[in-house]
Amino acid sequence: MIRAACLGLCLLLAACTARTPLPSAAPPLSAPLPLALQIEREQGDQQQSWWLVVQAEGQALRWSLFDPLGVPLARQLLEDGAWRADGLLPPNDEARELFAALLFAITPAEALTEGYAPSAWQALAGGQRWLAPHWRIDYLAPLDFTLHRAEGPRYRVHALADHEIP
Repeated sequence: MIRAACLGLCLLLAACTARTPLPSAAPPLSAPLPLALQIEREQGDQQQSWWLVVQAEGQALRWSLFDPLGVPLARQLLEDGAWRADGLLPPNDEARELFAALLFAITPAEALTEGYAPSAWQALAGGQRWLAPHWRIDYLAPLDFTLHRAEGPRYRVHALADHEIP
C-alpha cells in the first residue's frame, strides 16, 4: 500500500515537471510586435475562440489572452527566461504552456538553435516541428499553423488582419 502511494506521488511529481521549455532570452520572432493572433481551441466536441496579443515590454514579452468579448483570460510576462504573472488574474497553467509552445512556433527556424536545447526540439518533414514534451506544430505559413498536444486540446492559430483586431 505504501509503495503504491509512493509510486503515485512520484508519477504526479514527474507530470508536474514536464513543462514546455522556454528560451534563455527572448528570440527574434517571425513578425514584428505587437502581434495579434486568433486561437481556436478544440478538444473533443468543444470549441473556443480566443485572441492573443504579444507585445514588447522593455526586455520582456507581454502575452495577453482574451475571449471574443474582450475579457482577459490570462496575462503573463516572459522575462529572463521565466513567466511572471501580469495583473490580478489567477494562474492559468494551460495558458503558460500554450504561450511557451506559441513562442517556439513563431520563432524562425534559424533562431531555434540559439535559444533552445537541441534535445528539446526537432525539425520534422513537411515543415513540421516538435517541441518537448508533447507539442507538434504543422505549418501552413509562418503565422498560420496548428499546435497539437499528444494528449489534450488542439489549437489552430493564425495572424489577425488589422480590421479583425478587437
